Amino acid sequence: MIFPPLSFEFLQQTLLLLPEKALFWVEEQTLIIADIHLGKVGHFRKAGIGIPKQMEQDDLALISDLIYEYKPLQIIFLGDLFHSEMNNDWDWLVMWRSMFKEIDMILVLGNHDILSKKFYSDLNFTLHNTLVIEPFLFSHEPLKAIEQANDAYVICGHIHPGVTLKGGARQLLTLPCFHFGARQAIIPAFGKFTGKVCVKSIKGDRVFAIAKNKVVSF
Repeated sequence: MIFPPLSFEFLQQTLLLLPEKALFWVEEQTLIIADIHLGKVGHFRKAGIGIPKQMEQDDLALISDLIYEYKPLQIIFLGDLFHSEMNNDWDWLVMWRSMFKEIDMILVLGNHDILSKKFYSDLNFTLHNTLVIEPFLFSHEPLKAIEQANDAYVICGHIHPGVTLKGGARQLLTLPCFHFGARQAIIPAFGKFTGKVCVKSIKGDRVFAIAKNKVVSF
């Protein structure tokens, strides 16, 4: 089931913040996803750590649902598509890609994308270190001010951002979030088998938490 998004007008563009921890850019009909970490389950299982096998299939099935719902012309993966070295989980990605041959798929390379580029090109992924589609620059990691180019606003992943809520009885709950700062936005990690890091905010930042299948302004 796909849940209603929160529409966010930003830089004269319409961004749909999806409770499924992805972003849909309406004007470009582009789905944007960060940090799936496919293969991480196989990586840990290979090391003898018991992780449910279906996690990989669940993540790809959810992307399929988002494709059917939003009908993107292209998908931009903001790095860490495949977690590490080759394992059997790659076969799921091969099968899934074959279902959506008509969609342009772009991988902005991340620190975990260590496989030979030929594997991705064989699946018809276009590879970039960073990618500019005005008014945005897409990167895996947040960029320092000196690295930012063309005055484009950066959209990135890597951090697995979260926001921590404090209850009256000292309860702490960290929720995944979209964090929009002055010069760049960090979007949540899509993969189920990922953690969260609380991101510090300053005055003027916009933070949107994902709580109970709903995106809310924080």
